[in-house]
Amino acid sequence: MEQFDFQITPEQEGTRVDRFLTEQIPEHTRSFFQKLLSDGAVLLGEKAIKANYKLRAGDMIHLAIPDPVELTVLPEDIPLDILYEDADVLIVNKPKGMVVHPAPGHASGTLVNAIMFHCKDDLSGINGVIRPGIVHRIDMNTTGSLIVCKNDAAHQAIAEQIKEHSIHRIYRGIVVGRVSEEEGVIQQPIGRHPIDRKKMAINEKNGKDAITHYRVLERFERYTYMEFRLETGRTHQIRVHMASIGHPLLGDEVYGPAKCPFQLQGQTLHAMTIGFEHPTTHQYVEFSAPLPEYFTHLLEILK
Repeated sequence: MEQFDFQITPEQEGTRVDRFLTEQIPEHTRSFFQKLLSDGAVLLGEKAIKANYKLRAGDMIHLAIPDPVELTVLPEDIPLDILYEDADVLIVNKPKGMVVHPAPGHASGTLVNAIMFHCKDDLSGINGVIRPGIVHRIDMNTTGSLIVCKNDAAHQAIAEQIKEHSIHRIYRGIVVGRVSEEEGVIQQPIGRHPIDRKKMAINEKNGKDAITHYRVLERFERYTYMEFRLETGRTHQIRVHMASIGHPLLGDEVYGPAKCPFQLQGQTLHAMTIGFEHPTTHQYVEFSAPLPEYFTHLLEILK
């Protein structure tokens, strides 16, 4: 159990306690803290307080975050599109609509369920029972190449390359509008949205540095087919960066326009190529996932 104590300053007076906690511990959502408040896990002195309590200077707030309850994750015989496999790594082409690892609301049918069936006990355990083998993620409705680590040594080696931004990652996407520049770089920090905690946003105050390189592949009447190279790998990075310059991903239900003229399942984004130093051979290796059928079909329509 994690425990926190906060003494409220005059500048913080008048802030709702649920909002205050979200600002202090941004890795959790406001709804997460509202649930803790309703469960009596936030105290003023020895008295539990509600989410709408407005702080006063000098208040001593005590917060207790219980340890997460681990889900039971079972292997499931789900077909995998395998791009490459050896004793250390598995490169899969993740389909649209598949969640990477189990979470509330997605306890089964995830990539983890599938790789547990395929790899049996040959998966890294660094990320615990919920995320065996998972060293990085892509969004549920983003397709494409993903590295799975089959032992802890491989996991540590790949994680270090991710930390150093040396992994080569190329994405393809279709954005709304005609992008005028042939290529460019977006360097804007990304963090939790200050109001909607389920979203990310350009966040100068609490965001982490994020860099996206882009270039135009083909322009259509109202859309642009683009390639993106990631220097960093922040949550929703390409989606947030492109929306910030007025060109959200086509089909993006979170950062794009409310109406989409095509029947799409989320954003039109594909993790095409991933390259890295192999954890055992130390040679550079690179793998590419072909564009999914829905994506190529959409390109034909736009042409």
